[in-house]
Amino acid sequence: MSIQSLTTTTFYFPNQTKFYKGKVRDVYTINDDVLVMVASDRISAFDVVLPKGIPYKGQVLNQIAAKFLNATKDIVPNWVLNSPDPVVTIGKMCEPFKVEMVIRGYLAGHAARTYNSGIRTLCGVTLPEGLKENDKLPEPIITPTTKASVGHDEDISREEILKQGIVSEENYIQLEDYTRKLYARGQEIAKSMGLILVDTKYEFGLFDGKIYLMDEIHTPDSSRYFYLEGYQERQDKNEEQKQLSKEFVRRWLIENGFQGKDGQQIPEMSEEWIHEISERYIELYEKVTGDKFVKHSTDNLSKRVEENVLKALAIL
Repeated sequence: MSIQSLTTTTFYFPNQTKFYKGKVRDVYTINDDVLVMVASDRISAFDVVLPKGIPYKGQVLNQIAAKFLNATKDIVPNWVLNSPDPVVTIGKMCEPFKVEMVIRGYLAGHAARTYNSGIRTLCGVTLPEGLKENDKLPEPIITPTTKASVGHDEDISREEILKQGIVSEENYIQLEDYTRKLYARGQEIAKSMGLILVDTKYEFGLFDGKIYLMDEIHTPDSSRYFYLEGYQERQDKNEEQKQLSKEFVRRWLIENGFQGKDGQQIPEMSEEWIHEISERYIELYEKVTGDKFVKHSTDNLSKRVEENVLKALAIL
């Protein structure tokens, strides 16, 4: 039997009050205070969901996030109540802050593209001259984005967030503090696995007036990792860094003429390419967590997820 991927869910759980379909996750609200988050196998790049699912991607994301949420709960409380299925997390429904806290320790990805275009200020942070792509920054910088419900997230500065009253100053100072501490912990864990946590993003929300870490952390969808071994040699020789992230999917799209712009066609995704993406995600899981990836059966995937969630909700 071929490997199935979970790209759509249409569950209806007892006491369900809302359903939200994100780019990658399907989120079911129960009694307006509990969220059931299903990590689908959808894959997005340039804020566009690609037409085919990637087998095991949801399991990879959900299980990496579960591991790192557990490994950081001494820094900041998080939203998780339990994970009844490899692709599901059930947790507290927090009121999300309308910013994503992006933190960068290296000049990579969007930051590098901005810098290479000649701009030296990113989200109100001035970057020094003379940097090249993937160089380590003098110190990690926080470059927040606004959370767009549709379309692209937009860069925003700390000053603008406070000026517009998007987040109160007291809360924002706390968010920055949590972001720096989480990133430092993430870098420490990555280093022990022979990796560099290059940049990442965190989402926070309020529950009973208290700040909680939400969603996922340190997964390939929210983070970029380089291999530590050979990093400096590659920089010195102006070679591309060996990385574990979704960047290879973005590169493939760019090479095939797609960057999410109007009128551009998403290139055809062959079975071989889908299999390669799936294997890269599994490699990433094993490298990032240090655990062997256990492929859960994909037969009747939707039915399994539904049954496991129903059992978990019955005892909540």
